[in-house]
Amino acid sequence: MTYRLHASATTMTGRRKRNEDAYYLDPELGVFAVIDGMGGYAGGEIASSLAAETISDFYLRLADDPEGTWPYALDCGKSLAENRVDAAIRLANRRIRQRRRGDVAPGEGPAPVHEGLGSMGATVAMISLGARGAVLGHLGDSRIYRLRGRGTASPRLEQLTRDHSLYEQLLEGGVDVPPLKEFVHSNVVTRALGPAEDERPELKRIDLCVGDRFLLCTDGMTGSLEHEEIAALLDRAPLEEASAILAEAAFEAGSRDNITVIVVDIARPS
Repeated sequence: MTYRLHASATTMTGRRKRNEDAYYLDPELGVFAVIDGMGGYAGGEIASSLAAETISDFYLRLADDPEGTWPYALDCGKSLAENRVDAAIRLANRRIRQRRRGDVAPGEGPAPVHEGLGSMGATVAMISLGARGAVLGHLGDSRIYRLRGRGTASPRLEQLTRDHSLYEQLLEGGVDVPPLKEFVHSNVVTRALGPAEDERPELKRIDLCVGDRFLLCTDGMTGSLEHEEIAALLDRAPLEEASAILAEAAFEAGSRDNITVIVVDIARPS
């Protein structure tokens, strides 16, 4: 089935000195991503920008030349859409790794000279939506949610990604930990773009229904709003205002981080 995709996006610096988040959205290609940079100095800002540019370049290049050479061998156990998401995120990781080492592409500017850039990285959460469903890919603690049944008596918000974080690792190991907001090391991620040479994203395939609403966001939003608050705001907000409403709500709730939000609606074709 063919769908129409509508989206809105908001990113704000919030209470930080600079915005180290980035995002990419292309409703025509059905590709959306949020990226949260890490590394201090200018490292996080550079890492997130590199990741967004790399994902964009990859999908635009495929759209222009579907028969073009792929950067990695195809995994026959995965669908074409899964291979694309996997390749896009792996390419972003490669480009950040190159920049950490001081390697730059022609026209990209001078190599980094500050030692802090050698540890820069980013979390990423992206979704590729198509006629046969959607593919999610993520590394770190940026998240993707799906609200189904919007406008009904019982809308259901589901978190589709599980954070790659110390907190989740401890939970999975059966360790008794406090609520995330009270956890001292709540910002420690265990997987991300940058630290490992050939990091691979966690992939997930899901179905789509007309009326579904997807939320992609960095932890600047989820660290301040409870699940029920997110569900209520996402359910009633008009699409054009939804991303801004969620970002503002997180800021008003005390978020100390950059905040980036993408909201995507699945609509019937006209």
